[in-house]
Amino acid sequence: MVHEWSLADALLKYVATVYGTNIKTLRLRVGVLQSIDKEILLFSIRELAGLHNIKLGEVVIEEEEARFKCSRCGYEWVFKPEEFNTETREAVHFMPEAVYAFTKCPACGSRDFKIVKGRGLEIAEVVKY
Repeated sequence: MVHEWSLADALLKYVATVYGTNIKTLRLRVGVLQSIDKEILLFSIRELAGLHNIKLGEVVIEEEEARFKCSRCGYEWVFKPEEFNTETREAVHFMPEAVYAFTKCPACGSRDFKIVKGRGLEIAEVVKY
């Protein structure tokens, strides 16, 4: 919960600075690599909006799949966190770069790949009142 609370706090400070404090719709995209609990993030955003005096209407949180591309053979694949055990998912949650230690290209076995998408927290849309 601390991780989601920190993300919500930084997000709302940014939104208030860039977009103001009267927000009708806030649409977020959360990468699956972050392993963020969307319910806890939403709760944190709602609680902190009040503390930051932000009038906040609808909040939509979309999950974005993680896609990797092998730097060696060019193969692209979708990362599935449910294929890992709890400890590995936890490590990737706190440090997404840890995924390089736990996965490899299914086509050639290389660990030299790029994260194409599915990492981090992104503001997809902000609609002001």
